[in-house]
Amino acid sequence: MPERVHHRFNDGPPPAKKIKTSAITDSCQTEPEQKPPNETSLPEKSRIFEDHTKPRSSRPHYPKTQQVRSNSSLKDKSTALLRFRKELPIWSHTEEIRQSLKSKDVLLLVGETGSGKSTQVPQFLIDEPWCRPQSVTISHDEKQQTVKVGGCIAITEPRRVAAITLARRVAEEMGTPLGSSSPASKIGYSVRFDNSTSPSTRIKFLTEGMLLQEMLRDPWLRQYSVVIVDEVHERGVNVDLVMGFLKNIVSGNKEGRGGLPLKVAVMSATADLEGLQMFFDDKHDWKLQREIPKDIEEVDNMSTNKIAGTEDIDSEWSGITSDGDDHTSNLKQDSNHHANNEISTKNLSNGNGSTNGFRLDDKPPAEPPTPSTFKDKPPPDSPHVSVCHISGRQHPVQTIYSLNPVPDFVDAALRNIFQIHYKEPLPGDILVFLTGQETVETLESLVREYALALPPTVPKLLILPLFAALPPAAQQLVFHPTPPKTRKVILATNIAETSVTVAGVRFVIDSGKSKIKQFRTRLGLDSLLVKPISQSAAIQRQGRAGREAPGKCYRLYTECDYRALAPAPTPEILRCDLSQAILTLKARGVDDITAFPFLDRPPREALEKALMQLFQLGALTDAGRINAVGLQIARLPLTAPLGRVLLAAADPAMDCLAEAIDIIACLSVENIFLALTSEETKERAASARRALLRREGDHLTLLATVQAYAAEKADRKAWAERHFVSHRAMQAVMDVRKQLLAQTAHLALPSPTTPPHSPTPNASTPNEPTSHASALPTTILRSFLRGFAPNTARLVPDGSYRTLLGHHTVAIHPSSGLFGQRVEAIMYNEFVFTNRSYARGVSAVQMEWVGEVLGV
Repeated sequence: MPERVHHRFNDGPPPAKKIKTSAITDSCQTEPEQKPPNETSLPEKSRIFEDHTKPRSSRPHYPKTQQVRSNSSLKDKSTALLRFRKELPIWSHTEEIRQSLKSKDVLLLVGETGSGKSTQVPQFLIDEPWCRPQSVTISHDEKQQTVKVGGCIAITEPRRVAAITLARRVAEEMGTPLGSSSPASKIGYSVRFDNSTSPSTRIKFLTEGMLLQEMLRDPWLRQYSVVIVDEVHERGVNVDLVMGFLKNIVSGNKEGRGGLPLKVAVMSATADLEGLQMFFDDKHDWKLQREIPKDIEEVDNMSTNKIAGTEDIDSEWSGITSDGDDHTSNLKQDSNHHANNEISTKNLSNGNGSTNGFRLDDKPPAEPPTPSTFKDKPPPDSPHVSVCHISGRQHPVQTIYSLNPVPDFVDAALRNIFQIHYKEPLPGDILVFLTGQETVETLESLVREYALALPPTVPKLLILPLFAALPPAAQQLVFHPTPPKTRKVILATNIAETSVTVAGVRFVIDSGKSKIKQFRTRLGLDSLLVKPISQSAAIQRQGRAGREAPGKCYRLYTECDYRALAPAPTPEILRCDLSQAILTLKARGVDDITAFPFLDRPPREALEKALMQLFQLGALTDAGRINAVGLQIARLPLTAPLGRVLLAAADPAMDCLAEAIDIIACLSVENIFLALTSEETKERAASARRALLRREGDHLTLLATVQAYAAEKADRKAWAERHFVSHRAMQAVMDVRKQLLAQTAHLALPSPTTPPHSPTPNASTPNEPTSHASALPTTILRSFLRGFAPNTARLVPDGSYRTLLGHHTVAIHPSSGLFGQRVEAIMYNEFVFTNRSYARGVSAVQMEWVGEVLGV
C-alpha cells in the first residue's frame, strides 16, 4: 500500500488564519515570496481571478495569442499534437471505424472516457470518398432539380460548452482556423445564439437542439454525409428526438437525398448497445419500452398524493424514482447546510490506514457490471448496424471511496480540496462536481475565505465556477492555462461531466449528487430535487481525472452506495413537460405523435397534457396540426410559453415587445438578485431594492431592474453591488436581450418602439402620453397571460390561492415581492415543490384578463 499522509484541522471552528500547515509536503512548497503572510488579502486573491476577465494580451501569465496566426504555425501545432493523438486508444481502430461506416449506415461505438471518441472519429471520416459532396437530382413540386448532398460531418453534443471546446481542440489538431475567423476554416460550431462556421466548414460541432432547428429548413439534412450523436447515454429530450428523426432518414427511401444514404454514428462511454441496435434494425414498429417496476410506481403515487393533499389520486408513473420524505430533507440540506462558514471539526484521519475518512486502493476497484456495457456478450451481428468497442483509457484513475456516509457533501468537498492542495504536488488541478449554482457559489466563497490563510510557501488557489447559467465568456475561463505556482479549483455542476476536457485536471471530487427536474403531469408541477447520480454518471465523472495523466477520484459516498446506484439515468423524456418536444415534432412534419420512433415512449397522459397546453397557447389547430403561430414559436430559442409571450407582445394592440424581451431575458438566466443569508444583509438589500420593486409583482420588478441597470452609464458593477444584484447575471441578461432582438428581426416581427432602457413608468412621463404610460403595466401582464394563463390561481375565502386548472392549493414563494399579500388572482412562471407547493415568479392579475385568454 502507498504511504498515507494524515492531516488534521484544529479542533473547534477555527478562523481561516489558524489552519495548520505543518504537514505540508515538500513537493508542494515553492520559493518564499518577498511579502509577509499578513499582506495576503482578499483583493489580492480576487486579482488572480480578475486577470482572467481581461483581454488575453494583457494577462501576465499567458503568452499572447495573435488574432491571425500563420498557416505554418497552425501546421506546426497540428504536427506536435499528432504524437498525442496516436497514443489515444481509439487510434488503432481507425480503419475499423472507416470500414464499418463504409459498409453499413449505422455505427454504434462504445469507448471508455478518455479514449478519444469525440475528437478523433470525425477526423477519421473527413477524407472518405463517401463523405464528399455529390450532385444528385431530386423531385421538388413535381419538378426535377439538381442539389448537392453531403460533404459535412455533424457531431451533436448535449451542452454548448462541450461543442465549443471540442471544436476548438479539433481545429488545433487539424491545423485549421476555427469557425468564422477565416473563410478557409474547416472546423466550426453552432450553439444557441452563436453560429461560428465558414463556407469551407467540413466538421461542425453543434448542440442537439441546433440540429433540430436545422431540420426545420432541411428535414433530410442534405448538408451532411454523416451525423455523429455523442454522449447518447445522457438521454436528454433532444437526443431522443434526434435519434427518432435519424432512424426515419436511415430507414426511409432516401428520396429527399437523391438516394444517397445518411451515415449515423452513435457514441458513448456507457450505452445500451443491444437496445440501440434493435432500435435501428427495426424498420417501422419496434419501440424500446421501459418496464415500470411495481414498487417505483407505488412510490411515485404516494409522493403525488402527498403533494396534492389527498390519498386516492391514481397517478401514472412519471419515469423517475422517489425517495419519499428524503426529497425535502435533501433539498433543504442543499440550500441551508452552509449557515456557518467554518470547516467541520471532524478528524481528517483515523488509525485504520485511511485518509480523510476514505479508503485508498492501490488499484481502482473494478466497476460493477452494468447492462450498458455488453463487452462480454456483444449484440448479434446486424445487416444494418455495425458495433465497435474501444477498450482501455489513456491513463489510470485511482478511485477513493468514503468510509462512511457523508452528511454534508459541501463541507466534505471543502476539506478534500485543502487536503489535496497540501499533499499533492503541482501540476494537478482539482475538479469538484456539485449539484447546482447555489452550492457552487457557496463552496466558492468558502474556498476563497480559507485560501487567505495559505502561507507564501504554498501555491495559490485559483477558484473558477462552471455551471450552465454562466455567460459563455465566464465558462471559457476554466479552459485557460493555469498560472505558474497556482492550482486551479473548478467548481462545476454536471455540465463538466461529459465531452469536456479541462487541461491540467488530475483530481476529481464527486459529490454523488445532482439536481433532477421532475414534472408531474396531473398536477402540472415541476419538482427540482437533489438526487443520487447513476453509475454511468459516476464513471463519467471519474474519467475526468485521467484525461492527460494518471489521476485520483474522491467519491464522497461509500462503495456500497455506489453499487446501489441505478445503472443509467432515467431518460428525461419520461420525467419532463413534453410540450416543447411535441411542438418540435409538429414543426418538423410529425402529425401522428404516436407513430414516432421514440427510444422510450412517454406516458399517454403526458402526451395528451402537452397537446392540450399547445392548443391553449394557440399553437395548434382544432385538428391538432401546427399553425402559423406554432411555427413562429418553434423557430424561437425559447420555451413554448415564453415564445407565445413574445408573439403576443409584438402584436400592435399590445406594443410592448421591448419590455417583454427584457423580462424574458431575465427569466432565461440565473436569478439576478443575490441570495442572502444573514438577516442584517436581507434588511439592507430590501432597503436598497425598494426603488426597483413594483406593486404589480415580480415581472415588472425584473423589468425595472433591467432598465435601471441599462440606464447606468458610469459604473454598472458598482450599481449592482449597491442594489444587491448579480452583475454577472445582468451581463448575461444584456447578452440574451441583444440576441432576442436579432431573433425577432429575423422572424420579421415588428421592431420594438420603446427603447429598452426607458424606465417603466408608474406615472406619465413628458415624452409619453398619459394613457399609454398608465396602460403599459397592464399590457405587459396581459401579454404574459397569453403564455401563462394555465399558470394562474385565484384567492379563496380562507386566504390561500387555488389554481384555476386542477384546483390545487399553492403558496406564493417567499422570494416574491408579493409574498404575504392578498390579490384577486396571481400569474406565476413556475409551480414548484420544495417543502410545499410554491408559485415562483408571481404577478397580480385580474380574473377578467384570465377569462379572456382561457375563454371562460
